[in-house]
Amino acid sequence: MSYLRTVRSLCKPSRGLILGSLIAAGFANHAIAGFIVFEAAGATPALITPTRDAFRTAVGGGTVAGANGDFGGLRREINWDGVPNASADPNPLAADFFNTTSPRGVVFSTPGTGFLVSANAGGSTPILFGFPNDFQTFSAQRLFTAVNSNITDVNFFLPGTSTAATTSAFGLIFVDVEVANLTKLEFFDAGNALLFSRTALVAGNQGLSFLGAVANAGEQISRVRITSGANTIVANGVLGDPNSDVVVMDDFLFATPAAATIPEPGSLGLLGLGTLAFGLMRRRQRDQ
Repeated sequence: MSYLRTVRSLCKPSRGLILGSLIAAGFANHAIAGFIVFEAAGATPALITPTRDAFRTAVGGGTVAGANGDFGGLRREINWDGVPNASADPNPLAADFFNTTSPRGVVFSTPGTGFLVSANAGGSTPILFGFPNDFQTFSAQRLFTAVNSNITDVNFFLPGTSTAATTSAFGLIFVDVEVANLTKLEFFDAGNALLFSRTALVAGNQGLSFLGAVANAGEQISRVRITSGANTIVANGVLGDPNSDVVVMDDFLFATPAAATIPEPGSLGLLGLGTLAFGLMRRRQRDQ
C-alpha cells in the first residue's frame, strides 16, 4: 500500500489554512505556505503512479511527449532511459547533458565528483549501479545518482541556452528510501533564499517515493537541492558507507523553465518610497 502523510501548515494558525487537499486511492496532495505538495510511497510503480499523474495534471502539458521531453510547452520530464551508453555507467553523465545534448533547461551540480546513469541490461556493466537487491525502476530501465555525494543541485535555464531561468514546479521519484527525514527537496529563489523544504516518505527496501511541489503564490524557483539518503555511491557496486541508507533517483518532472519576472512593488513599498521622496524634497527646500 502507499504511505500518505497529513500535512500541516507552516504558517500561524490564523493564516495557515490548508488551501486544498485531494485524497484518493494511492495519492494525496496538500497545500503548504504557497506550495501544493504531492507525495506517495509504495512497493511498486502502480502505487505511486496516481500521485505522479496528479502532479502532471497540476503542472499541465498533457501526457504526450514532444522533442526533448517537452509536454505542451508547459512541462519537461527526464526519465534517463534515452541516455546513450556512452554517457551511462561506467561513463559519467555530463552535468549539462539535459541543457545541451538534450536541452530541457536543467544543469546539475554536486559537491561530489560527478553523476552516473545506470547501465542497461545486456551490457558488461551491472544494472542498477550493481545493487539489484536494493533498487528498482519506476520507468525502465535506467536510474540516476550523484557520485561521492548525496547532494544534487538542479539549476534552471531557458532550454538550450545559458540564460538563467526559474520554474514553478518540481518533482521526482526516489528509490529505496528506508530511513525517515534523510531524503528531501529544498527549493531556493534566485537570491538563494529557501522557499520550501520537504522530506520524502519512507517506502522501504526497493520501494519508490514520489515527492513534488507546485508553487501557487508566484514563487520563482531558481534551484532545487536534492538530498538522497545519507550514503553515497562511489562506483558500480561500491558504497561510501556499507551501513547507511543509500537512495537514488528515477524520473524528474518540472514546469518548463521560463525567464524570471520582477515582482511588482507592494503598496506598502510604494508608500514607503513616496514618503522617502517627500522627505528628501522638504529637506532640499529647507536647505535652499
